[in-house]
Amino acid sequence: MLRKGYAADVVAITVAELTDERLIDDTRYSESLVRMLTGRGQGPQRVRHALLEAGLTTEAAAAALEAVPDWKLLAADVRRRKFGAPLPKSWPERARQMRFLQYRGFSKDHIESALEAPLDEDS
Repeated sequence: MLRKGYAADVVAITVAELTDERLIDDTRYSESLVRMLTGRGQGPQRVRHALLEAGLTTEAAAAALEAVPDWKLLAADVRRRKFGAPLPKSWPERARQMRFLQYRGFSKDHIESALEAPLDEDS
């Protein structure tokens, strides 16, 4: 609202009233944003960046990221949806999949876990 030219005191009063009526809730917004971005296959780094860009505090962003059950499972699911169930056999294909997951915002640990063979699979 400030960018649109409204006075700072009017904005502060309006935001306070909306917060009191629970029409504006940072926690609910952050949870919704995390659900949306993880549904799109985004990893924790990309989600954290989006939360901070949305104006949330680092504490609120960290709390929202903690709500995601398992980033490793999400990374494996994103890899499987993009490249199929078989794990890459060659180094160039493995590197390609690693770059994709890294671009999506997953950490090295999440990527390594997504590219590991399941325990019941014969190698």
